[in-house]
Amino acid sequence: MWVEAPRLLVTDDDVNLRETVRDVLEPRGFQAVLAGDGEEAIRIVQRETVHVVLLDMHMPKLTGLETIRRVKQLRALLPCILMSARLDDTLIEQARQAQADSVLPKPLSLPRLVMEVCRALHQAYNWHALGSSEAADSVEPPWDALNVPGPPQR
Repeated sequence: MWVEAPRLLVTDDDVNLRETVRDVLEPRGFQAVLAGDGEEAIRIVQRETVHVVLLDMHMPKLTGLETIRRVKQLRALLPCILMSARLDDTLIEQARQAQADSVLPKPLSLPRLVMEVCRALHQAYNWHALGSSEAADSVEPPWDALNVPGPPQR
C-alpha cells in the first residue's frame, strides 16, 4: 500500500509535547492529528484515517496500554508506538503483549522518534521515506520544548 502523506495520531495529555511533536513531524511530510487522552484517540481511530498512533503511557481516563489494546480491537494492524518517562522491563513486556510496535523513552529523542515512525510505516505499509535516516538527522529545534538534546554533533 502506498501512503502519500502518512497521518500520525499523537496522543498525550501534555499539549506542549503534542504540538512540538506535530511541529517536528509535519515539515517532514507527515500529517499530525492530536488527541489529549486515550478515549479521544479511540474516537479518532474510529472515524478518521490514521497510519500510526503515538501514545503516552500515563494519561487520564485510559493509559497508553489500555488505549493500544482497544485500538488493536478496532484495527489490529495499525502500528502503535508507546512513549513513557517511566520505562522499565515490566512496561516493555506489557507493551509487547499489547502489540505495541515499539516503546520510546521520554524525554524523547526526536531523531529516534522519526526513525521509529518511518520503520512502523515501512513494516505496515511498505512505505519508504525519501532518505529516512536523513530525515531523522535533520530534525531541527524546538528541542527545548521537549527538554531533549539535539542531534549528535558530527
